[in-house]
Amino acid sequence: MDVNNLGGKLKRFAGSAGTVFNRAVQFTEEKLGSAEKTELDAHFENLLNRAEKTRVWTDKTLHATEALLQPNPNIRMEEMFYEKLDKRKRDRNNVQESLGSVLVDAGNELGPGTAYGNALVKTGQTEILIGNAYREFVTSTANNFLQPLQGFLEGDMKTIMKEKKILETKRLDLDSCKSRLRKAKQVAVQTQAEADLRHAQSEFDRQAEITKLLLEGIASTHAHHLRCLNDFIEAQMTFHAQSQQYMADLQKQLG
Repeated sequence: MDVNNLGGKLKRFAGSAGTVFNRAVQFTEEKLGSAEKTELDAHFENLLNRAEKTRVWTDKTLHATEALLQPNPNIRMEEMFYEKLDKRKRDRNNVQESLGSVLVDAGNELGPGTAYGNALVKTGQTEILIGNAYREFVTSTANNFLQPLQGFLEGDMKTIMKEKKILETKRLDLDSCKSRLRKAKQVAVQTQAEADLRHAQSEFDRQAEITKLLLEGIASTHAHHLRCLNDFIEAQMTFHAQSQQYMADLQKQLG
């Protein structure tokens, strides 16, 4: 066994354990109000607040839109399950297509040559057309609206939260060093505490800059999501326009 290598590992472990302990002490003392805490400037806090609001409302918008596209929560969860397992989703008719199929079958059974049977067939065919239009609306919304929102939450937002967490540990390290320097009595201890403080301050400043750059990117996220929202509005408008036209044509056919 390499004794020197083992000794180095033990020192690193002891140093890491000491750092974690110092953070825990600092955190506890802050909660008890017996330790000072480095505060971020107002601009930084505003950036953090905007990012958190964006995360919360993007998540709520995502789930509310999913509920619009598929009101049945059981089917919604099942379709998500199949998608995550990379299996082909079941070829399930939507409600308009299902109604259309029933009406067409009813009309053919009752006699397409009769007034009522003919009306049932034509109405069923129109409902199927509306169902097809709705399917296109769902596909467009999923690709151009839901996926970008989901991508933000699972990508940029996760990175922001990760870097924010790192910043908080750096902040705890910084304040822990400040606390140790204030308590230091011996010259040697003070000298080491000052060196530790300079290093902690440098680490904190660097991490704060990284986090700030990511937070400032939320403005671009808003601009991107605005374009996605316009795509969603256009798709919904197209669907309703098609539906209205199909029903108007049906009404003319039925006299």
